Amino acid sequence: MSVRIIRLPGIHHDANAVIMAGSEDSLLIDTGSSWYQMLQVERIAGHTEGVKPLSRILLTSRRFPFSGGAKHVASSNGDIPVLVHKDAVSSMQTGDFFTTWANRYDSDMPKTECTAIEAGAHFDLGDGNVIAISTPGHCSDGLSFLEADRGVLVSGAILPRADTPARWDMPGGNLLDLIDSFKRIHGLALSSIVPARGPAIRGRDRIDEVLNMHLEFFEDALANDGQPPVGWPRPARTTYWLTPRDPWPLVEKEASDDGK
Repeated sequence: MSVRIIRLPGIHHDANAVIMAGSEDSLLIDTGSSWYQMLQVERIAGHTEGVKPLSRILLTSRRFPFSGGAKHVASSNGDIPVLVHKDAVSSMQTGDFFTTWANRYDSDMPKTECTAIEAGAHFDLGDGNVIAISTPGHCSDGLSFLEADRGVLVSGAILPRADTPARWDMPGGNLLDLIDSFKRIHGLALSSIVPARGPAIRGRDRIDEVLNMHLEFFEDALANDGQPPVGWPRPARTTYWLTPRDPWPLVEKEASDDGK
């Protein structure tokens, strides 16, 4: 047996949420915003029948599209703990309107009790392990989560989608950290990446292609005094990604229920 990995595609502004269900334990990575939190609870319930109940929620960052629904989802699953990078705990617990970006969505940020975790934290699911990987660059509290046995990485905002690179020009962003994080990801033996939005990126060759494309873009931006190319569309205030002027390739086929 191996860990079952289920991607719940993000709705509207929401990021993907991912269930990892093992023989001894199950957890949820990211929750989406508070906009669809009641629907998210129903979606989760529909995919967790017959598996171990969720024991915790892991957040890839404090950003509203990833964390806004955490309080409601946690309370709807027996008040399970919410875990996030230590740099994000204060913002989450106070419901900070600005650093969580809830203000960008004209929304309130629920005050959410959280427990701090750091890179290297392990979560044993019985037939697999989930490991927290430090991936700052879009934000200082960026974490990705690796299911090590199957080589599946849930990236968070650092990899918004195969065809859209992350922004670093927001509070907490850092282009040098972003480049280092991509090099760290590239050094992992991955079979699949579940990005913040859209379908999973599957297969070593496709993963290499996507990571190299993004990394080359970031290194070009670094050589250009930290600026994206002239002529790229100006991002909306709610977006944590940049949109290439000439479209980058996106695999259109949706990821299967096991995340591969």
